[in-house]
Amino acid sequence: MLTGEIRSQVDNVWNNFWAGGIANPLEVLEQITYLLFLRRLDELQTLEENKSAALGKPVMRKIFPDGKDPKGCSYESMRWSRLKNVAPQEMYKVVSEHVFPFLRELGGDGSTYSKQMEGARFTIPNAALLATVVDLLDQIPMQDRDTKGDLYEYMLGKIASAGQNGQFRTPRHIIQLMAHLTAPTPKDTICDPASGSCGFLVGAGEYIRENYANELLDPKINEHFNHGMFHGYDFDNTMLRIGSMNMLLHGVENPDITYRDSLSQDYAIEEEKYSLILANPPFAGSINIDGAAKDLLAVVNTKKTELLFMALFLKLLKPGGRAAVIVPDGVLFGSGKAYKEIRKKLVEDQKLEAVISLPSGVFKPYAGVSTAILIFTKTNSGGTDRVWFYDMLADGWSLDDKRQPLLDLKKLGVSPAVSLSAEEHSKNNLPDVLQRWGQRATTEIKNARTDQSFCVPIHDIVETGYDLSLNRYKEVIHKHVEHIPPRKIVEELKLLEIEIQNSLVELEGLLK
Repeated sequence: MLTGEIRSQVDNVWNNFWAGGIANPLEVLEQITYLLFLRRLDELQTLEENKSAALGKPVMRKIFPDGKDPKGCSYESMRWSRLKNVAPQEMYKVVSEHVFPFLRELGGDGSTYSKQMEGARFTIPNAALLATVVDLLDQIPMQDRDTKGDLYEYMLGKIASAGQNGQFRTPRHIIQLMAHLTAPTPKDTICDPASGSCGFLVGAGEYIRENYANELLDPKINEHFNHGMFHGYDFDNTMLRIGSMNMLLHGVENPDITYRDSLSQDYAIEEEKYSLILANPPFAGSINIDGAAKDLLAVVNTKKTELLFMALFLKLLKPGGRAAVIVPDGVLFGSGKAYKEIRKKLVEDQKLEAVISLPSGVFKPYAGVSTAILIFTKTNSGGTDRVWFYDMLADGWSLDDKRQPLLDLKKLGVSPAVSLSAEEHSKNNLPDVLQRWGQRATTEIKNARTDQSFCVPIHDIVETGYDLSLNRYKEVIHKHVEHIPPRKIVEELKLLEIEIQNSLVELEGLLK
């Protein structure tokens, strides 16, 4: 947990960036990311030096080499542990003129993140702000994965205007729900082909840490967790840097976070490579069909990005692989040929397991679009016998632009610290979603379609033309309301008026 003091310091740094003329929150976070990376490099070299001293052997791997850079600055003076102790003006000169050129040429870290530093630009406007940021970051206990992860999550939450580029964060509690529904294991290979800030990959990693702590002590499993489990693609270099750092600060050393336009013909599709996909791809967009991957067009011939991503998920998954993805409601009931085709493939060729309707305000203030979570397993041989529907009405937060918590923090999220009352459930449906999901093959089958969740047999779905919208199947009980003729209402009002007048006369008499 971040202390209130650290939150206030972050807010102060953010305000100073704005005052210094950097109004884009993505740019603010990117600059902070560079500094966090610099601190990590120094810590890695310090570990190597300590190991060398303990073993009495030379340092095997030097990130900061001996000697000086082409401009005459010693690499040793670029280390975080040295920089944080120098005067602001000197710090500013070293960082702007020497550290950033060094970072752009860095390959020695060996991570995908170091490759993404090629485009690193230093835009912090003055020495005072740089010193403030360095001082803040130096106070964070970076050996504490939870604290540094929380720090980055808090800063990610400040990217309120990122939606203008089609990049908006999926709320953390929705990501946690999807991770719990799919239950990742240490054997999984996980992908998000529209990774952004890597929230889904972080969520999957945190789930595995919480549920498989002992297994992660095994060197082989730990190696897979840090170097082979997580894969994310994006075509925005800024988001790649931010996403990679998000993973790093949540304890994943070397995830595969790579530049890739997932729908483009320019990039070969990695067929049947992943066992789990978690994603929230771009909504309601379209691409030039000539540039779309032919493999995807063979699945569904369309230029709609939300449908092409569905085709991509089916391509990327191994047989037996599973997916939980967020789609706009149009995917569920769109009447176009391509919409029906992709739904038919999910129902007939794969195993569609669930449609969870989300409240329309979940993505505010970025968007008010209605969405749902689709959960399916790739089988290539069908397997859908019934589909479980859940009508989520509340996620624990207000559904307006402010998105304020409706309950105490201990009562929010997928696994609240205390059980919820019926009234509290009406404000946070997430624990109920997870509980009922576990019963979808037993008691949930018996639910009436008037309940918040229910199952629909495949033949009913086929008869509707593969319509997957919850409202197509949900039944509503209309309470009987007595019809009172207008004349009777007028007569009753007149009687009431007479009673009031009589009461006023009696009151007047008493007062005399």
